[in-house]
Amino acid sequence: MADPSVFAAAGQVVPARGQMATTLGFHIILACVGIAFPTIVLIAEFIGLRRSNQVALLLARRWSQAMGVLVAVGAVTGTVLSFELGLLWPRLMRKYGEVLGFPFGVEGLFFFLEAIFTAIYLYGWSRLRGWAHFWSGVPIAVSGIFGAMSVVAVNSWMNQPGGFTVRGGHVVSVSPWNVFFNTAASYEMPHMILAAYLVTGFAVAGVYAAGVFRGRRDRYHYTGFAIPFVTAGVLTLPQLVIGDTAARAIASDQPVKFASMEYVPHAATHVPEYIAGVYVNGHVYGGLRIPWLDSILVGFSPRTKVVGWNSVPASQRPPAPWLIHLAFDVMVGLGSLLLLLGLWALYIWWRRRRLPLIRWFWLLASLSGVAAIVAMECGWVVTEVGRQPWVVYRLLTTSAASTTNGGVLAILSITVVFYALLGVATVLILRYLARRWRRNEEPGVPYGPPTMPEERALGQVGG
Repeated sequence: MADPSVFAAAGQVVPARGQMATTLGFHIILACVGIAFPTIVLIAEFIGLRRSNQVALLLARRWSQAMGVLVAVGAVTGTVLSFELGLLWPRLMRKYGEVLGFPFGVEGLFFFLEAIFTAIYLYGWSRLRGWAHFWSGVPIAVSGIFGAMSVVAVNSWMNQPGGFTVRGGHVVSVSPWNVFFNTAASYEMPHMILAAYLVTGFAVAGVYAAGVFRGRRDRYHYTGFAIPFVTAGVLTLPQLVIGDTAARAIASDQPVKFASMEYVPHAATHVPEYIAGVYVNGHVYGGLRIPWLDSILVGFSPRTKVVGWNSVPASQRPPAPWLIHLAFDVMVGLGSLLLLLGLWALYIWWRRRRLPLIRWFWLLASLSGVAAIVAMECGWVVTEVGRQPWVVYRLLTTSAASTTNGGVLAILSITVVFYALLGVATVLILRYLARRWRRNEEPGVPYGPPTMPEERALGQVGG
């Protein structure tokens, strides 16, 4: 006779996944800021100190204020996620808590380091000398990267579990090293960290690109655009290369997920690649079919055999392959467009030693941050939906890990409202900061740009 708790859990899976998707989808944007924004702030401060560039110093100081706000909001949303793991997925934590505890513990350590040095960095603007203040910010950037590695270690372990021994249905020993650096970590960690730099770099650059597009063609906006845009643009090509490597690894490690990403129902050679399109009843509608390309991408030969999703029973396949496929295509497509945007700017700089003047460039650049965020969110849809029905690949299903308690749908509704309010409040605070900057309501710093009259001139065009 079936366990009644299985049926109880099945009714809570959809709202539990909805709540997890809502909170993670919101938090991951702030997590990207926490990972990458400190580096961009430090690059601006380094340029300011090294070249006595007052505009770069002014930008670094203002960006650090925005960074402080976003890190604080991210701390709140990250804390919510940590509680959700126990509340929504109690049987996951009960069964594999000993395994997941190590990377989460490491992440907690780096989170506290990041918070402590963020406070020192913000407090030190008016109290530390130039280079001492710069070095006080370096631990923030380092902590952000190692904290991200710790969280991604958990997710990659869920995709490729290992590093533990089970006896009598219980975990009896754990190898922290093998858990942290599991098989999938080698491509998930760099892929996520680079994604964070792309999201943050293009998002910050997009703010100043919008200003240039509206006619604010001054040094302040060009510098505010160039520093984060170059940081993100340089990393776009490595990100696409790592993404390609990751897709090839997934074809080997999680072949059913890959089959959904590429519309491969049956194992075969000479498998075509579909760009876009919707799979319905054995047919792909509206997609561009490129013969043999999928086999070539997987094994560099059209004779490469690609595993189809019919290699497992229907109950072990991800739902809605069209969603996984389209999310994958949107991620790759937007990443490629961002690369072309960076190459456009590089070409103009190579030929004329300046940024493009054409308005189309600045319109597209102002949208680059949104594009990077959408690409990153689509990547997580591929990762999480593609692993279903497993929460721990081939070991524990999502329905078996879910809570059996009721009321998840009501909590999901409250969560959506709370996060909507939190998002609006965050935007309002950032806009309030921008208005203060324009009114030049900022304290001076011992080594920064002068307060009067030049800073006032800069502040009046700032944002």
